[in-house]
Amino acid sequence: MIIVPIQTAQGDYQVMIERGIAARLGEIVRAEFGSPRIMIFTDSTVDELYGRTVQAGLRAANLDVSRFVFPAGEAYKTFRTVESALEILAEERFDRGDLILALGGGVSGDLAGFTASIYRRGIRFIQVPTTLLAAVDSSVGGKTAVDLPQGKNLAGTFWQPSAVYCDPDTFRTLPPQRIADGYAEIIKHGFIADEDYLIHLEKLPCWEDSLETTIERSIRIKAAFVAADTLDRNERRKLNFGHTFGHAIETVTGFAVSHGAAVAIGMVMASRLADRLGIAEVSLTERLEALLRKYGLPTEFAGGGGGSETFARAAANDKKSGAGKITFVLPVRAGEVRLTPFDIADLQKIFALAAE
Repeated sequence: MIIVPIQTAQGDYQVMIERGIAARLGEIVRAEFGSPRIMIFTDSTVDELYGRTVQAGLRAANLDVSRFVFPAGEAYKTFRTVESALEILAEERFDRGDLILALGGGVSGDLAGFTASIYRRGIRFIQVPTTLLAAVDSSVGGKTAVDLPQGKNLAGTFWQPSAVYCDPDTFRTLPPQRIADGYAEIIKHGFIADEDYLIHLEKLPCWEDSLETTIERSIRIKAAFVAADTLDRNERRKLNFGHTFGHAIETVTGFAVSHGAAVAIGMVMASRLADRLGIAEVSLTERLEALLRKYGLPTEFAGGGGGSETFARAAANDKKSGAGKITFVLPVRAGEVRLTPFDIADLQKIFALAAE
């Protein structure tokens, strides 16, 4: 088992990475948390694959377990889903000594964490990511959120999990695009913090090689940013490399473009912008594009959705905006990025420049 400690201003916990750990959750949870009641949060797709199996394993350890299952998809990451979950928790008289277990990808983790943060002013939750993307990104760091019609993740809290259990065997059921989505965030980690990690990714023969090591290295990079800036006020914002452009693409297309694909395109746009503004000491765009293509990710936005004005309107509602400014993360050199604020009034020009 690989154990990565996570230190935050809100409390510390561990990420445990081991093949087959999902089948042993009952004994692990009982040893760590005693005998709380557990509500599994999962979507309809993951429930079919793992929901009953995980529930049965927890029950085999004599734990009282129920499941809250919601329809799969970003479209259901809303207050309506949270309200349904809160009502069930209240009806079943869950209390602050009990646990919510997030089983699935980023949507499940966000919904479970957000619900846990507001039910009875906060109860414990644990993360069991079943996607590579969630394992290396959203399961760690305590960001929780729901979407609003005006944009992604506009309502949320910081609420750290009590533990994260990552089982790479669950990734075997993922289609190739979902594996690629995870590598968008993995590649991002190298570009913002560790050129040696980039070289490691460039040399890997295929995505499955050294997977546990890759997951560990990505989590350690994210953990360092979270420890330095738990509440996302400064240094942690560098983890948003590619996300301001990417979230605009997701919003305009109604999430027809996956998160990983949108972030990949967004990173290329940010790199081009850094080139054209003279922020990059040496252009990283070609190196970035080559690595994204290696892992099956797009480098250009080929869909419709309108021109730069449409995307600028979507970005104006991004949660990283404020006081008439919006901050982009732009690469300086491999392993280093810079937080760069722009006037929101200039967003259309910025999108046009980045897309040229």
